[in-house]
Amino acid sequence: MSLLAALALAATFTRPMERITTMDPVMVQSAYDMRAMRLVYETVLSIDYVARPYRLVPCACELPEVSADGLVYRFRMHSAALTAADVVRELERLRDPRLAAANGHVVRKVSAVRRLDDRWLEVRLKERQHVFPWLLTSVGIARADGSGTGPFRLVRWQRNHAMDFVRRDPQPAVWPDGRTARRFDTVRYLVVDDASTKWLMFLKGEVDLLGEISRDNWDSVVTPKGTLNPRLAAQGMRLYETPTLDTMYIGVNMDDPVLGGNRKLRQALNCAFDFPAWQRFYNGSVEMSDGPLPRGVEGRLETPFAYSFDREKARRLMTEAGYAGGVDPKTGRRLVLTLSIGRASQESREAGELMAAFFERIGVRLELSFMTWDAFLKAMNERRCQLYRIGWVGDYPDAENFLQLFHSSNVSPGPNHSNYVNPAFDQEYDAAMASGSAAERRAHWLKCQEIVREDCPWIFTHYPKSYSLVRERVGNFVPGAFPYGVEAYFEVNE
Repeated sequence: MSLLAALALAATFTRPMERITTMDPVMVQSAYDMRAMRLVYETVLSIDYVARPYRLVPCACELPEVSADGLVYRFRMHSAALTAADVVRELERLRDPRLAAANGHVVRKVSAVRRLDDRWLEVRLKERQHVFPWLLTSVGIARADGSGTGPFRLVRWQRNHAMDFVRRDPQPAVWPDGRTARRFDTVRYLVVDDASTKWLMFLKGEVDLLGEISRDNWDSVVTPKGTLNPRLAAQGMRLYETPTLDTMYIGVNMDDPVLGGNRKLRQALNCAFDFPAWQRFYNGSVEMSDGPLPRGVEGRLETPFAYSFDREKARRLMTEAGYAGGVDPKTGRRLVLTLSIGRASQESREAGELMAAFFERIGVRLELSFMTWDAFLKAMNERRCQLYRIGWVGDYPDAENFLQLFHSSNVSPGPNHSNYVNPAFDQEYDAAMASGSAAERRAHWLKCQEIVREDCPWIFTHYPKSYSLVRERVGNFVPGAFPYGVEAYFEVNE
């Protein structure tokens, strides 16, 4: 039977997806890469699909044995299809400076990795790192030939168009409670840029899930009370609203000669960001961001943000920054800034234009530079963006996951794409990581947030809420903050 014929007969789960840049588990750069990678490769550890609060569970390895000083981790293999040598090899690839892996920060504090025998390996850290097991949930493990042992195989990849995955084990699932269920045989990712097209495909049953509801379709889907439109509910569709561990922002390249050395200017841009208008633009589906940590993360700073929307304060700060009325004293003309955006969708264009209108009101001209996603990532990695619009999807529910974005050791091509360097921040961050108690760490995390909120290496835009529309045929859908590889758990409602 041909591949196309097999796919046609299978129970297929289909969803729109952004462009995937790589399937090399060491080189993943985005949340979209991670979604696809996790279907094909087992990770060292995993996050429980249903447990709340979130907890770690075995995947390629069992949960580790940890030495009393927190510096030595011993892992026993959980997967029968992988060996300790496979895990060691991938961890060493992550550590290889020649690869410059975007995910290399995961092993930044690893001093040595060694295989003990076929089923055991040992990882030694340079210093205590309480989140190290959580970091390993993003490390995919390949065999020596590059193949994966995850729940699916990638059988077809039409770049920038579609990806098809086929389940390795077609047998029904037997869950821990003894229940048996049929799972989807295949998963299909479709790259669809236009929001209206996605919506029509969902209505026609061509895709099974919409992970986001576009602005244009919001009123057709969600009632003023926040519930699903009865017409859609009658068709068996389900609406899920859940908080996320995501933070969205406009990054400031601190290498930039205009912005990097002018804190007052960065503060002014934050004060100029009109969140009430931004929230209306997104139909109330976003929450105000007042710092790098989204709500729900332990150790979040809850004091008011000094540079939230205040247009008059923004104008005063512009004067203090040397740009009274938005005029650049070097040219006698308006200050011009450039915002790089990694997609050219209708939403991103309209959002960019709205942002430009915010800055226009304090005399600053914002030019929009639209790029392909690959070109955008490359420009960020090479420090060529002045301002860039992006977000961070939490990999685990700890303050460190977000505050690492400001540590000097993580500058581009690492996750600190703002290239922010502040010794005071590093000192507090490093002290938190060396702490032996949660209370001590929390005190340092609070100071880290105070430093970042005063320096404003980001324009804090919003924390998104997650709204998912799912068709009736999809069972066992459990929304969560970590959506990587979750299609493996979906059931087919007959």
